[in-house]
This record gives sequence, structure tokens and C-alpha cells, in this order.
Amino acid sequence: MKIPRASCVGRGNVVYYFLRQRETEGHTITGMLTIDKPGGMTSHTVVNRLRRIFDQKEVGHGGTLDPMATGVLPVFLGRGTKAASYVSDDDKTYAARIRLGITTDTQDITGTVLTQTNVLPGRDALEAVLPRFTGTLSQTPPMYSAVQVGGQRLYKLARAGVEIEREAREITISELAFTDVPEFGEPGTGEYDLRVTCSKGTFIRTLCADIGEALGCGATLAELRRLRTGIFNIADAYTLERLEEMKTAGTLAEAVRCCDLLFTELPRLNLTSGNALRIRRGAPVYLHHAPGRVRLYDPDGAFLGVGIIRKTDRRPELTIEKGMI
Repeated sequence: MKIPRASCVGRGNVVYYFLRQRETEGHTITGMLTIDKPGGMTSHTVVNRLRRIFDQKEVGHGGTLDPMATGVLPVFLGRGTKAASYVSDDDKTYAARIRLGITTDTQDITGTVLTQTNVLPGRDALEAVLPRFTGTLSQTPPMYSAVQVGGQRLYKLARAGVEIEREAREITISELAFTDVPEFGEPGTGEYDLRVTCSKGTFIRTLCADIGEALGCGATLAELRRLRTGIFNIADAYTLERLEEMKTAGTLAEAVRCCDLLFTELPRLNLTSGNALRIRRGAPVYLHHAPGRVRLYDPDGAFLGVGIIRKTDRRPELTIEKGMI
């Protein structure tokens, strides 16, 4: 299948770069896209599905979602997989349904019920405690999580019936409020829908459990949908079924964006063909330019990655930043 050269179109104040060109090395597509992950599927399973859809092995995701969760899953293709680590520090926005009066061993509805009560506080009581869970907080990771302690994944220890002491982490919750946006259908008794914007490493399951403890009735996470991770938004997300349709129609590459969108705050630096070749080979380039990080492009406008310019005894030295494409 012949895919035309890259082009870009404006949509609001954001420019989307549709990569419509197969890379010459291995016929792989390089770039990124936003997936609307379905519930009941692991992030790893999504990646495997996309490998088949795009007919290439180089596919990775930038931020795991629990199997029960749905929504935004950033995915990177080809050499763009090296850019996945750059989205890990981005803040995230979720729609979360909290169910009062129940606690589980996993802190979500998929776990084994530990306690349950029919004596439930009302919406006013829940609203009154929400401000206590905004700002900078200390949160202890749950046992059922992928966090490593002493080289072991916590969820593996939890499945073996082992619970160990975990060190609390500092997180930031900048938004925590009721939402009337219908993400999950009609709520049941004791269920409320919240919108949460938080820093990396925040466990929404643990947030719900902590809120339930503050109310004295216990609580668990009943539904979770990620709406945003940095520049990746649910409005731009593709379902796996939609990508299958686009593959059949020959329009699959239109879902892919250039990784330079992750670095729009950096100044652009256009290289000559000779300097672009040196950068591609991993060699330094000496040029007159202010020190700092820059976005690098070859003479054809192809994004090469993020470079860093350092002062030397000669002229400033430009090299590709470690970990970029």
C-alpha cells in the first residue's frame, strides 16, 4: 500500500500532523496516536492488537490503565516508542464513579468484598470531605498495583497473600468535584461520579478508599475512565474497531500524529542535510546556537527528535537527547 507524504491540518488551536509515509527501514510507521481502551482488556493486550492492525512489532504505550478502566491510552509506533517516557510525567484527568458503603481488597469493584454497610452518608457529606483530598497529599500505593518494592511487583505479592509495608508517595490533586457528564450511565444507590485531575502516580482506587474511610462507611472504585493524559484527549481517541475499519479503507495512517507535538514548547532548529545525517548517525554537530533543548528537523521537514546544545571550548555542541527517536 502506497502512503502519501506527511501533511498537517488545523483543528482549533492544535495542529495535527498526520504521518502518511512509511519509514524506509522495515516499512514501519513512526508516530503516536490516542486509543480509547475498552474495559476488561489490559494495556498490553491493546498493544498486541495494534501490532496486528499496523502490521509491525514496534508498538508501545505511554501509561498503563487497569483492565477495568477505559479511555485514553497513548500509543507510540516505530521509532516513536522511544518518546513514550516523555508522557509519564504529564498530569491526567479521570471520570471516576465512587461507590460508598463497600470496601474490597483491590480497592475497586473487581476485588473481594471486605466490608459492607447499608448506612450511607448523603451527597452533602461526600461534598464536604472532597476539599480534604485536593492539593498536595501523601498516598500509599495499594498492594494490587504494578509498583515495585524490593524488585517485586506488589500485585504478585498480593496474589500470594503477602502484604508488605509501602512507602507513601507525594501526589497532587488539582481538581476533585462532582460531574454530571454521563460517562457510565445511571448511578446506583450510594454511587457518585467525580472528575479528578491529578499528578502522575495517583491511584484513583486509593483515593476512593481514602474518601470512604474519611466518611466512616468505606468506599470503592466502581468505574474509571481516563479522559486526558497531557496532550492526549478522549475527543481524539480511536477505538480498536474504528482502526480496523480504517485499515480496510486504506486510511489507517490518518490516525497517527507526529511525536513533535510533545515538544511544541521547544524552539525549532532546521538542520542542513549534512548535519541531519550526522545526527542520525549519533555524531555531534558543532554550530552557533544558544544552549538548550531544541526540536530537530531535516531539510525535508521530517522530525528527527529532541536535541540538546551545550557550550564547549569550541562552538556549541548539538547531540540527540538520550531516549528520543
